[in-house]
Amino acid sequence: MPSEHDMTETDSLIEYPCEFPIKIMGRSDVLADQISLSNQNDLVQQSLSQSVLVIVKRHAPDFDDAGMAIRVSGGGKYLSLTCTINAVSRTQLDALYRELCAHPSVVMVL
Repeated sequence: MPSEHDMTETDSLIEYPCEFPIKIMGRSDVLADQISLSNQNDLVQQSLSQSVLVIVKRHAPDFDDAGMAIRVSGGGKYLSLTCTINAVSRTQLDALYRELCAHPSVVMVL
C-alpha cells in the first residue's frame, strides 16, 4: 500500500460514484445587522442554506433539496448544513469544496 506521499493525484481511497456527505459550517449572524424582523434567524438560516443549495446543485445537479440537514448551534451564531451528494469524481468534490469555502458566510467545510 502506498504511503500518503507516494500517492498520485489519480490514486484515491474513495471509489466513485459514491454517496458522499459534505458538512458546511457557517455564521448565522452575517446578515443580522441588515435584517430587523422578528424572524431574523429564520431569514439568515434560509439565506445561507439557499446559497449552499445553489452551489451544491451546480456541482451535483441530481442532489435532492430534501436531503439537506440543518442544525443551529446552541448559541444561535452558527449553522451546520449536511448535504449528501452522489460524488462521481475527485475533481467534482474539489471544485465543490473550493466554491463552498469561497462563500463569505462559510467558516468550514468538511
